[in-house]
Amino acid sequence: MSRALVLVHTTAPGDGIRNAGTIAPALAEQGFDVTIGSLVEEGTPVPETFDLLVVMGSAESVADDALPWLPRELAFVRRTLAAGVPVLGICFGGQLLARALGGTVGRAPRPERGFVTLGTADADVLPPGTWIEFHDDAFTLPPGAVEIARNDVCVQAFTHGAHMGVQFHPEITPDVLAQWVESWGSRGREAVEAEFDLAGLVAELDGRAAASAAACRDLVARFCARLPHAVDVTAD
Repeated sequence: MSRALVLVHTTAPGDGIRNAGTIAPALAEQGFDVTIGSLVEEGTPVPETFDLLVVMGSAESVADDALPWLPRELAFVRRTLAAGVPVLGICFGGQLLARALGGTVGRAPRPERGFVTLGTADADVLPPGTWIEFHDDAFTLPPGAVEIARNDVCVQAFTHGAHMGVQFHPEITPDVLAQWVESWGSRGREAVEAEFDLAGLVAELDGRAAASAAACRDLVARFCARLPHAVDVTAD
C-alpha cells in the first residue's frame, strides 16, 4: 500500500487527526496508508519514506523566518521535492510549497475569511467551486508553475508537475473549525469575532459540511489521478 504523510502544525494530543479533517479519509479512499506527523517540535520523528506529502494549514506565517520550526519544515519539503515525491499544500502548506519552489510569500491585499466561490483555468484539475478561506498571507506563482485559480485577492491554486498548492481549506469540517477556535484561546477568539461573523461561519459550515466533504474527496481523487504512478496507488 502507498504511504501518505500529512504534516500538521499542532502537537496537542489528538489535534493532528482533527486538523487533517477530511483529507485523511479522502486519501484512505485512494488507497493510501495515512500517517499524521509534525515538525513543530524538534526531534519529533516522521517517516523516512513515503509516497505523498500533504502539508496542512497553520496560524503562523510562511514569511516569518523567526519561527524556530519553519527552516526545518521548509528544508524537509525541499528534500521531498528533490526526491520526486508529490506534494499537496493546503493554505499555509500551499504557501510553503510555493516558497520551496521559488515563489514568495507576503501579506495579502486583504484577509479572506469564510466561503469563497472560485473559477478555474483547468476544470479537470480543480472544478469551479465554493471553498472556505482563512488566511492573511498570499504567495506568488513559483517559476514553472501553472495557475489554476485566482480571485481579486491572490492566486488560489497552482500545479507544478505532480505537485499542487491551494490557498483554501478543502479539509474543513465543523470539528476542524472547532479545533481552530480552541487553539486560538479566549483572546484570539475575541479578536477573530471582532473581525468577522464567526457564529455565522459556524452555521454556514454546518449546512455545507456534506458538500465540503464531497468536494475534498473529489479534489484528492483528481490530484491522485495526476500522480506519476497513479495506476499503482491502490496496489498492495
